[in-house]
Amino acid sequence: MRLHLLTAVAPLVLLAACASAGGGDRSDASNDPVAGASPYGMFLAGQLAMSSGRSSDAARFFERARAGAAGEPLIAEKVFGAALLSGDIPRAAVLAPTGDGASESARRLGRLVVAVEAMAQGRGKDAQARLNAEAMAFPHRPAAALLAPWAAAMAGDVEGSLIRPQVRGDHQVDYFGQLGQAALFERARRYDEAETDFKALAGINGPAEMAVVAYGGFLERRGRRIDAVALYQSYLAGEPASLAVKAAMARASAGKPAPTMVGLREGAAQALLAPAAGMMAAKQETLALAYLRLVLRLDPQRDEAWVMVGDIMQANNDVEAARAAYAHPRPGSLEYGAAQAKLAWTYQTAGDKETALKLARAAAAAGGADARVNLADILRANERFAEAVEVLSGLIAEDKAPDWRLIYARGQAYERINRWADAQADLQTALKAHPDEPELLNYLGYSWIDRGEHLPEALAMVQKAVAANPRSGAMVDSLGWAFYRLGDYRQAVEKLEQAVELEAGDPEINNHLGDAYWKVGRKDEAQFQWRRVLTLKPDEKVRAMAEAKLASGLGPDGPAPKVADKTP
Repeated sequence: MRLHLLTAVAPLVLLAACASAGGGDRSDASNDPVAGASPYGMFLAGQLAMSSGRSSDAARFFERARAGAAGEPLIAEKVFGAALLSGDIPRAAVLAPTGDGASESARRLGRLVVAVEAMAQGRGKDAQARLNAEAMAFPHRPAAALLAPWAAAMAGDVEGSLIRPQVRGDHQVDYFGQLGQAALFERARRYDEAETDFKALAGINGPAEMAVVAYGGFLERRGRRIDAVALYQSYLAGEPASLAVKAAMARASAGKPAPTMVGLREGAAQALLAPAAGMMAAKQETLALAYLRLVLRLDPQRDEAWVMVGDIMQANNDVEAARAAYAHPRPGSLEYGAAQAKLAWTYQTAGDKETALKLARAAAAAGGADARVNLADILRANERFAEAVEVLSGLIAEDKAPDWRLIYARGQAYERINRWADAQADLQTALKAHPDEPELLNYLGYSWIDRGEHLPEALAMVQKAVAANPRSGAMVDSLGWAFYRLGDYRQAVEKLEQAVELEAGDPEINNHLGDAYWKVGRKDEAQFQWRRVLTLKPDEKVRAMAEAKLASGLGPDGPAPKVADKTP
């Protein structure tokens, strides 16, 4: 099941909204587009809301459909699913399908929901019984296996809580099961066994951040602050940008109190977060969202889960729900900067550039390199290149071995404010660090071609870029423009026609093709291309070039157009 369920029924909703149930309360008709609709109409409205990712609206419509069509298993399932996806887990647990008329997939998910709600209410024995049942089958067996030890701990079954979960062939269960077992060993005061598990996970080549943080916290609680600091330092040597480990390092180095042991509900939430992330990676957004809602029922302060919910809502075009999720992490949270950055892009995409920049600046001010990179990206998206250069320069100066992508981004920004010497230096530095990157090869190669510089070298660079990305209209355009600059107009026409086929709506590519047509004597076609450019919302420079060629009748060899310099 995916969020996009029955979009084909959308036109029917308009008809269904007019299908009266023969009475009923119409007092809210002015605010409710389906007020007074039949149960079937409400069902269709719920389907449309669900297909649009609006699970809260879907839950409301399905509930009203269910009230008017009691005993309909399909509607009952939809009400259950909408309640779950909207985050009303207590309601979803009550509505969990159990009858013979319900689908097997809904019954399986319902069992997991009921078990999690029992854990959320502290009813460990009830949860333990349900999670250990043979009926907990695919695809929820890994989640049930990871939750079972925490349910056992809630039930007071210490020995049961220390049994490491296993699902044959599932490495995720192996890893997160051992992480949970380490925490539960510590809760049981079996410290040597806890350290064995923690050390094994943190000692893996390229250990996960969460394992390092968990082991370091354990060491701090055991009074071994020096060992914890050494662990954090070792990890940061390879991953200097880790906010979680940097925060742990600062705490331990300052001699502040050690973090408390993870609570039972919080531990269960962390265990369930792993399969939720796996579902997201597998593009199973609906099931991932269901799991994330369960995670947040267990631990409403699990900020990484809120960010993941926001990502799913944003991907399904439910912008308001995405914004609400991204707004959950509070200042001081490790996820605050990332959440604010994502929130900023929802406004940037919607055209509210002022709000986007305000949020991006706030996120950058809260700390974290990622948030500052995001600010630079939004500044560049808004053509505030000089400010972007300033932000990127600060990031580059702070890193002994700066990421080539930061240098590349600054080079692009320098080029846009006509600081070509600085731009060229950055682009060449980035290319030296990453010589096979097609985007970088194309950007520097095209920049040289457009300036008539280093043409043989630039041609080789864009040929290499096109070989890596033959379906990129921009890269094929660069190749065609290289042939144009070298005077091979026949080859230029061939490549630029390919580029236009790939990117038919790009004004600059169409402009280049017009120039190439003119050079091979196809003047009517050239003028057609330049006229087309004017219909494609070109920037001021490209518009002026096309208009000048059409006005002069001299084509690309006519007088150069005058364009006001807007360099900041």
